[in-house]
Formats: sequence, structure tokens, C-alpha cells
Amino acid sequence: MKMKAALMYGPNDIRVEETEKPVCPSDGLILKIMAVGLCGSDIRNLTTDSRKGKYPFIYGHEIVGVVDETGPEETKYKVGDRLFLFPGTYCMECEECVSGHSENCSNEHVAKLAGTGGFAQYIAVGGEKIHYGGIYEIPEDVTFEAASLGEPLTSVFACLENIGVGFSDTIVIIGAGPIGDFMAQLSKIRGAQKVIMIDINDSRLQMAKQFGVDHIINSSEEDPIEAVLKLTNRRGADKVISATPANATQAQSLYMVRKGGLVVFFGGVPKGSLTELDTNLIHYNNIWIKGHFGASYDQSKRAFQLAISPTFPTEKFITHILPLDKINEGISLTRSGEAIKVVLHPWD
Repeated sequence: MKMKAALMYGPNDIRVEETEKPVCPSDGLILKIMAVGLCGSDIRNLTTDSRKGKYPFIYGHEIVGVVDETGPEETKYKVGDRLFLFPGTYCMECEECVSGHSENCSNEHVAKLAGTGGFAQYIAVGGEKIHYGGIYEIPEDVTFEAASLGEPLTSVFACLENIGVGFSDTIVIIGAGPIGDFMAQLSKIRGAQKVIMIDINDSRLQMAKQFGVDHIINSSEEDPIEAVLKLTNRRGADKVISATPANATQAQSLYMVRKGGLVVFFGGVPKGSLTELDTNLIHYNNIWIKGHFGASYDQSKRAFQLAISPTFPTEKFITHILPLDKINEGISLTRSGEAIKVVLHPWD
């Protein structure tokens, strides 16, 4: 049996065509994908030689759908169940998991069980993934589109919780993409007093205002460090989050944070690249630096619960819903800054 999927044949070569529908595992299920978010990491992978010549390949990891088929040994879920498929899985047995850092699960096999494959009409979910978890049921009154935000929201949710963003904080967020917008909204929910957003794209900066951003800075038009200092009475922000894939913003963030403040490197930079840091400034100003990646099992559950909560404004984040056939258009809209979040429908 055939299904429609967006297959990557190389950098910027994504073709929506028919391919084989996956076979249902005897101990698993087939999920009919009803919506799948287009993530920044997907776009990076789709536009570079991410597979190093191993093509065709199907990306997509913000997956929600309906159980279409179950294997004879599967007992947990039934046909018709509405599920959110979190891409991370945790063994809960290794030292990292037991110590509360399941986002760094050292069991690579388990950590990659769900992975990718969402830019298609169906995906197979094996018994191991079901056993280890990371699959959450979607209530009937929640849209598939809203539920798909559970994945991109997760790492942001964990980051702000881990660094203790709260009442009276002044926060600087560098990068006004979807992740930056999530950070702004969640910072306000957690009680931050002032949120400052920095980017080079005016369109993105203007859209960010609706997520609780108090001040915007276009770093291509003015010195972002001086602008932040002016907005904080020369004191600097309590917490500065570099949420771009650029070494330069990591280096700049040190000059925006107050003495004793916290800098977070959230956005991954090109592999092998090094960031020049003023270690004297770090030393004498007592600046704390934290790297952030992923979320614990518990945090992923609570982030999903927030995403499907009626109090969370999903409608403001999802600016474009497109058929899977228009995935290339979705990539262009996201890269230009016209779209905040694109969700694809494989069946339209």
C-alpha cells in the first residue's frame, strides 16, 4: 500500500510523492498523521546535506495523529486513539535519567526510538517506543494543530524552569523566531517584568510584540548591547538567552547581563565552531553561563499539558496551516520571517 510523503533527496531537494506505507509492527501501531509542525531544525536539515548522501529520507518530528492500526501484541492503545508522539524517549535506568537529567539519556538506542518520519501520511510506532513512553493522549476537545505545539514548547518550558525565570526578572531573548516567541510568552506567564527581544528581522520583531515583548531591538540598525544597557539603567538584564545558531550572539550576551546574572546558550551553533568569550568579564562580574538542551521526561509531559491548555494562545503562534504538498512554501515562509509557526496537513 502506498502513502504520500515529503522525501528529501538532497539539500533543498524535497519532493512530495508516493512511497510505501510502513508495515504495522506486531507489538506496535500505525499512526495516521493528522498534523505535523515544521521545525527550525527540520528546515536546517532539509536545506543542508544533513544525511551526508544517504537519501531519500523523511524528516518531521512534531507529530500528532490517530491510531489507524494495531499489531496483535499491542494492548495499550486502540484504533481511533488520538496521540501526540514525542520524539524523545528515556530509558529511566541510566545514570543521567536516574539523576533527573533524562534529556541526556545515555542509552542511544532508546533515545532514538521515535526520532523522525512525520512528513508523511503514516508512521509506524514500535513496541519499544510504547513501552518506554513519550506518547501522550490528546483530549477530544483539543485540535491536532494545538497538540503539535507540545514538542517545540518542551525545550523552552524546561529552559525557563531550569533557570528560574520569575517575578521581577528582566529577560533578554536573542532571536525572534518561533522559539524566541515561545520564550517571551512563557517568561510573561512565569512573571517576568520586562522582556527585551533582539533580532535582525523587523517583521519578526513586530510579530513578537503580541507575545508579551516589552521592547524590541533590531541589531542590524543599532548596537544591541548599548540598547539593552539603556533599557536597564546601565545595569544589564537578569537573564540573557542566546536562541540563535550564531557564535556572535553568544559572545554579545555577556555584555548584556548584570553582575551576578545568568547567560544561557540555547541555540546550537555550527559543529566545530568556537565562541570567543571575555573570561575576565565572566570572572569579575560573577556571570553564570548555562548550556541548555532538551527537557526531562517530567518536563515534556508538563509542556504538553500547557500546549493543550485553554489558557495557552496556540492560535497566535500557528500562523500558517498548509497541505504537505506545500512544504517548500512553508520553508520559505518560515525562513523569511513571514510565518511564526507552520503546521502541515498530510491529508489535504
